[in-house]
Amino acid sequence: MDAHRLSRRDALRTGTGLLGVAGAMALTARTARAEPWKWSPADSVVGVGGGADPMTIYDPDADSVLADAIQHADVPQINRLLATWVYNDQALPAGLPKGLADFIEDARRLPSWADQGRLASSFEFTKKRGTYLGVLYAFASGMMSTVIPHEARAVYYSRGGSHLKERIAKTAKFGYDIGAVNAYGDGGEMIVTCVKTRIIHASVRHLLPQSPHWPADVTPISQDDLMVTWHSLATTIMRTLTAWKLPIPAAESDGYLHSWQLAAHLLGIRDEYIPSTWDQANAQAAQQLDPILAPTAEGHDLADQLLNLGADLDLTLLSRGILGAFTRFIMGDKVADWLTIPREPVWSPLLEVAWGPYVAVREGVLAVAPVVDAPYWMFDEFLRQFVLWYMSELRMPLSIEIPLTNR
Repeated sequence: MDAHRLSRRDALRTGTGLLGVAGAMALTARTARAEPWKWSPADSVVGVGGGADPMTIYDPDADSVLADAIQHADVPQINRLLATWVYNDQALPAGLPKGLADFIEDARRLPSWADQGRLASSFEFTKKRGTYLGVLYAFASGMMSTVIPHEARAVYYSRGGSHLKERIAKTAKFGYDIGAVNAYGDGGEMIVTCVKTRIIHASVRHLLPQSPHWPADVTPISQDDLMVTWHSLATTIMRTLTAWKLPIPAAESDGYLHSWQLAAHLLGIRDEYIPSTWDQANAQAAQQLDPILAPTAEGHDLADQLLNLGADLDLTLLSRGILGAFTRFIMGDKVADWLTIPREPVWSPLLEVAWGPYVAVREGVLAVAPVVDAPYWMFDEFLRQFVLWYMSELRMPLSIEIPLTNR
């Protein structure tokens, strides 16, 4: 196994051999859709739109500004200045290039359809289910990203692939900021986090096509790619919570959707592609996300690294085996087999038998626990330790910066 993994990584680093060729062919194929784009903008948050296939649309306003900054400005100085911009209501630091400052001022505005009441309901949702969300952001969304071919390859060959722990910390910050009480309000950070992330995406679109490992005629991170990632987060999490039969009030479910609708808008996704309801989100995901999940060598390598991240804490309940068991339980056998995650002999059957009753008891649905206390304690302790680990990444000095290099 180790020799196999080493040879695979060597092939990835050099960009030679069948892996490099297959990756380039797969990326090129993903620039065309097997079926015509069918989702209607009438089902979006604004109810109108041109209906163009999002696979052909990018983010021209951000792209032109960031290309100019990378080519002509002092990017390290820009990053130093942007590191001081933290809060939604905070003025931009002086000294940014005018084009970039103008872009940010426009990009940070909430849309006319933002609803503070729905955002308050979103916080109620997060307050009750923050522990579940911390785990799902990692095991549902984080591990799913490794079997989204375009995303896995874009991460692997960009700077994020060689600075994976830093990238995980930034993802953790995104998940934390969207769940804060004032996420989109004064003193919150979600608007800043989204706009900085949009800037990073534009930088990657400029830099990654310059990599010798990336096909020259493929532009990364289209509107379609952004929506695929959005569904791997918002839609996948709601699908999972629904499958767990959590009793979620309609207003809180709608509020959580609204928080992600605003995140999509601030990330530069066109309003015509943002679903208006969970039903529409599921319908869109059925076309954009579900059919494209597949293994890649790059994604396999990233998943391997993710499963080893907990080892630094030397905690039994964050071992690779237990993290793998949760991945198999949440993502299913097919994805786990793609990532060659073995079935864990103790935790896998325990999760299958006891997780449903555990969730029911935790939510107050059952009056009497149908399983013994030990599994309950282990589940609670795992969730507690995992979320502490997840959140601890936010304590490191963290600034979402414009990259200047690929992997």
